[in-house]
Amino acid sequence: MLLQIEALASCYGRIPALKGIDLHIGAGELVALVGANGAGKTTLLRALSGVQPVSAGHVRFEGVDITHAPPERRVRLGIVQVPEGRQVFGPLSVEDNLRLGAYLRGRAQAEESIERVYAMFPVLKSKRREAAGTLSGGQQQMLAIGRALMAAPRLLLLDEPSMGLAPRLVEDIFGCVRSLKQASTTIFLVDQNARAALAVADRAYVLETGRVVLEGAGADLLENDQVKEAYLGL
Repeated sequence: MLLQIEALASCYGRIPALKGIDLHIGAGELVALVGANGAGKTTLLRALSGVQPVSAGHVRFEGVDITHAPPERRVRLGIVQVPEGRQVFGPLSVEDNLRLGAYLRGRAQAEESIERVYAMFPVLKSKRREAAGTLSGGQQQMLAIGRALMAAPRLLLLDEPSMGLAPRLVEDIFGCVRSLKQASTTIFLVDQNARAALAVADRAYVLETGRVVLEGAGADLLENDQVKEAYLGL
């Protein structure tokens, strides 16, 4: 088991956001987390990244307790997040954004990684000298994913990768997610597009008001009546 979360709780002031989350992810799995706005999905990813304080419970990575480990240690262990809203460094070039993702790695490793990213996203190579802020929304999302891949993640946290994108670009981004899955990248995916997230996931969890209320294979949850009514509009 790569990641184990046990009875995890987190608060914003006195307001509980996560209420005893139990969840696990195996190496090579693509696990999705779906739920309505405000359910606690982004809070959970932030807690895994170490930027959201945890008030109770445990997070274990390869059996090692990292519940209170600082964010930089988690990145060194291989936990890397693609944040909601992309958050690229607009004034910097595309290539500089990518190289920032490899700041913990050696020059030779960074060069290998950047070529792999350019092979996955050819448009980034063609625009490598341009300011990241001039890219389209879809291109910025590719850049955000590419920047995370530069860190050679062992667990990739994807927070709303399709948010704000046109349907055709959503297909492109989920095509990228499928390619990463086929390359045995372990992925924890949060996305408002529940149908697309469940369709690509090996397993999935449904979060409501800070609690896991359903879990199972992605294909099974796609056929679940409760999920269909609440998240698929059926």
